[in-house]
Amino acid sequence: MTYPLAYQIYSSRNFPPLEAQLPELAAMGYDAIEPWLPAYESGPAAFRRAVEAAGMRIIGFHMPLDGLAADPARWCDIAEEIGAEVLIPPFVPAEQRQDTPDFWRGVGETLARGADEAAKRGLTVAWHNHDFEYAALPDGTRPIDHILGVSDAVKFEIDIGWIVRGGADPAEELRRYADRIVAIQLKDTAGPEGRGTEDGWRATGDGIIDWDGLVPLMRATAATHVVAEHDNPADWRDFAARSATEMRRLGLAGGA
Repeated sequence: MTYPLAYQIYSSRNFPPLEAQLPELAAMGYDAIEPWLPAYESGPAAFRRAVEAAGMRIIGFHMPLDGLAADPARWCDIAEEIGAEVLIPPFVPAEQRQDTPDFWRGVGETLARGADEAAKRGLTVAWHNHDFEYAALPDGTRPIDHILGVSDAVKFEIDIGWIVRGGADPAEELRRYADRIVAIQLKDTAGPEGRGTEDGWRATGDGIIDWDGLVPLMRATAATHVVAEHDNPADWRDFAARSATEMRRLGLAGGA
């Protein structure tokens, strides 16, 4: 079984214009674009047309948690305009975070309310992790478990690289949330601390993560697609091509 292969275009934010990259990504074997705000902000429908003209689609897209909380209907409208099925809030700014279970349950409650609204329109809400969700709170619990513990309606886009950076075991997290995972980001890292060139990130297969060992666990999840992402590549083409090649070698993706 192979999965649609998506490219998180945040990876290419420093190499505009983004739309010029779309035909190249399609030629590399990518099936979908995962956009982040503001890539689609000036015109969601126009961005969708550009993606589809390149022969790709949009499965999920990153959007602000505050937007989901304040106006879920608007963000569902945007999802429909760009043709996405999954709304993915990815972040809580550092200045807003609190080291209490109640705060992180509150994040989960916001996601759950958004998920309930999205479900009325046949859409899904999924959380995307970074490293901070795996740092133990004073009581020993973890933010990620509070976020996802509120409602099974909230799904999960699991970022493997950030889990490693957060000091957790990606194999255990894939097992723990197998039935909640709708997308898997195969982000790779040069080490657990994020040092070195390119902020320590690497193309899939060029870092320390044992992807071959994780593939059986990925296949046991409810994931519908896999995603390539790099937070600061020196060369977006090299990153995108190498990651696509590795995902095909792993048997996760088809394409070119």
